[in-house]
Amino acid sequence: MPQGAGFGRYWAGAAISSFGGAVTAVAMPVLVIQHLNASAVEVGLVNAAQLIPYAVLGLLAGAYVDRWRRKPVLVWSSVGRAVALGLVPVLGLLGLLQPWVLVLVLLAFGSSSVFGFAATQSLLPRLVPRNRLLIANARIDQTDATAQTAGPALGGALIGVVGAPLTIAVQAVGFLVEALLVASIKVDEPRRSRVGRNLRAEVAEGLRWTYQHSVLGRLAVSTHVWFLANGAAMTALSLLALRSLEFSAAAYGLLFTSFGVAMLVGALLAPCAGRRLGSGRVVLLARAAYPLAWLLPAFAGPDDLGRILVFLGLSVLGLSAGLENSNEMGLWQTLTPDELLGRVNGARRSINRTLAAVGALAGGVLIGVAGDRGTLITCVVVFAIAAVIVSGAKVRHSRLD
Repeated sequence: MPQGAGFGRYWAGAAISSFGGAVTAVAMPVLVIQHLNASAVEVGLVNAAQLIPYAVLGLLAGAYVDRWRRKPVLVWSSVGRAVALGLVPVLGLLGLLQPWVLVLVLLAFGSSSVFGFAATQSLLPRLVPRNRLLIANARIDQTDATAQTAGPALGGALIGVVGAPLTIAVQAVGFLVEALLVASIKVDEPRRSRVGRNLRAEVAEGLRWTYQHSVLGRLAVSTHVWFLANGAAMTALSLLALRSLEFSAAAYGLLFTSFGVAMLVGALLAPCAGRRLGSGRVVLLARAAYPLAWLLPAFAGPDDLGRILVFLGLSVLGLSAGLENSNEMGLWQTLTPDELLGRVNGARRSINRTLAAVGALAGGVLIGVAGDRGTLITCVVVFAIAAVIVSGAKVRHSRLD
């Protein structure tokens, strides 16, 4: 296992914010769909709001993270996210919370997240030797999966007691704790010279390196397509479960608990799978499983069997995600030079989240035309395209050892 106080505090901060995020993943759809009675288009707008800043700021954030020290960026981005989410219960208590207000709050949240995610993925290789990155990423994924297991059930219970707006305050507190923990880390981060540096050229260098790489370029494009499908699928899933199948807040929380349990199993198996099969093959197998997982809720009827199919689909989805995440992230962190990590992570996440926002908006519109099940079937096709893109030989044979 990775050693050192620096990684321990980094891991603890990530664990706390992950737990809060799992609670919010249940509270936000309940708030929007049941409390604010939002339309399908409004649900798509809210889902897209926190992702839109990636389209505007993502490329710039990656370039600046390569110029700045990454620890302070991560600290201040966590504070920004805490403040943004903290506004939700305040606005709720004042009676000012409406779907369009929530969109504005989530735009601010997403703006801080752009810098935070670019910094956090780029800081880890400074805390852990590169030959231990798969294990470090797997440990973070295991903790995240544990949070996904307990958090949704707690979120559903908290909503019944204090309501969705106050439940979202849990994640705001988590981000503040994460900021304090990361601020206490001692890490060697050299100051990079800013003399004679051109922002546009730096951004272009990061993009060029990413998409011209024989392994990472194909992986990046596949991931972009995956995020487009996932944005639409998650919008359709929330409406299918909470309206068509009439899930209660507690049942919706249990749905994501099943996802978390399966993700934990996948994360526990991920290092062994990566060593035995190679990280590239693990990613390919997971990408092939996603369309199969989404087929199950796509054909779920309004009865108990339909509800079981939704739970099974989310379980397959979680297992696949747990197996894939640490192996994919290990490939990115191992194959990317340190001086390019911020730009590569920023560019990739920027395009991923932009397409997820497009997918969420498109999903809201498509639901009005084809219904939630028709939208999910369309998403299955797009997930299959993502799997085909990543199936090249160079990705398949990529290993971290």
